[in-house]
Amino acid sequence: MIKVYQNPPMHTTEHILNQTMVRTFGCKRSANAHIEKKKSKCDYDLPSCPTDEELQAVEDKVNEIIAQHLDVTLDFMPTEEAKKKFDLSRLPDDVSETLRIVRVGDYDACPCIGMHVNNTSEIGTFKIISYDYSEGKLRLRFKLL
Repeated sequence: MIKVYQNPPMHTTEHILNQTMVRTFGCKRSANAHIEKKKSKCDYDLPSCPTDEELQAVEDKVNEIIAQHLDVTLDFMPTEEAKKKFDLSRLPDDVSETLRIVRVGDYDACPCIGMHVNNTSEIGTFKIISYDYSEGKLRLRFKLL
């Protein structure tokens, strides 16, 4: 059994950050994430390093979404249907026939087994604290204030 530690506000923020990165840069969701209460990090495959201004725009957009006080809801979907809507390449081959889909308002939806807040009003303020870029990988480190 895999033990997963997750902080619901930080994990929900990861969903919002992932969708913001997808919309802003046309990349895939985080290739690797480490979510903790004090600070977290996400890695993205990008052809070039974003500018400071672009990353500030990402931070601003994440905070704009959080400030909308969106409900975070769960529903269930047959895996075959989910394959048509989501990238399931990171799921194990023996995944169940039904997947849990987490939705952050109309902004983001993805299969997820993690813990989440009920509403983005429970999150706080998102802050990118550092980043680095090497060999096509952007690592963002962030926290909640």
